[in-house]
Amino acid sequence: MDLGPGRRAAPPRFVLPDVSEKNRDGKRNARERLAVEREKQKAADKRRRALIVGASVICVLGLAAVIGVVAANSGKDKKSGASGPVVSPSGATGKDSLAIPVGKEGAGSTLTVWEDFRCPACQAFEAAYRPTIRELTDSGKLKVEYHLVTLIDGNMGGSGSRKAANAAACAQDAGKFRDYHDVLYENQPKETDDAFADNAKLIELAGKVDGLDTPAFRACVNDGTHDSWVQKSHAAFQAGGFSGTPTVLLGGKNIYEDQSMTPAKLKQMVEEANKG
Repeated sequence: MDLGPGRRAAPPRFVLPDVSEKNRDGKRNARERLAVEREKQKAADKRRRALIVGASVICVLGLAAVIGVVAANSGKDKKSGASGPVVSPSGATGKDSLAIPVGKEGAGSTLTVWEDFRCPACQAFEAAYRPTIRELTDSGKLKVEYHLVTLIDGNMGGSGSRKAANAAACAQDAGKFRDYHDVLYENQPKETDDAFADNAKLIELAGKVDGLDTPAFRACVNDGTHDSWVQKSHAAFQAGGFSGTPTVLLGGKNIYEDQSMTPAKLKQMVEEANKG
């Protein structure tokens, strides 16, 4: 712009941005973002607490349901006679009358056997040692005290161990324990098959023992007459701290755990004890 001779136009003016105002805006925006984040965090914490409370309620309800199932099952046991009076089989001996004896009372050696009729290892022991044990008991050199256990029922589920043991105790009432004991092992189902839970199956097998399948035996099996006695026997097994079945004790030593044990060695040990 021409202002005339000797006069110059004033230089253009540049306005610098207000730095302090920018800082204030930045701080304000940061506070707003922080406030938003805090609200988000509060909402997240609220949801988390709600989930924890909800999970706690579910756990409590689940526990109550489990307790209810246990109580219901206990009721079923009572109805089945499993929690009824303890009725020992005829001729049972030992502490609390929990042993079923086979053999002569004055025998020089006593073999204590803890067995479960569903136990495959028990069946293997019986198959290997039965002829020798029968020979020694028949000759009066050995007495065997059988204790019945329900270990497989607890491990695999079911009630075949208990029901088979009850049936064996019923056979003891009839004076037929040893023969029926052997029949049960000769016809043992697979460990996962709870076939012995069927009373009809147990009664059918009684037909293999002369004179055992009687109305008295059938009633004893169907009523679970010795169920509580079997449970008491199993409790004694647990209290004894034994590791499994079969547990076979001779002179207080578990000979089943002896890797060098054989039927011939057992026979030798019993005969030597009788000489002494």
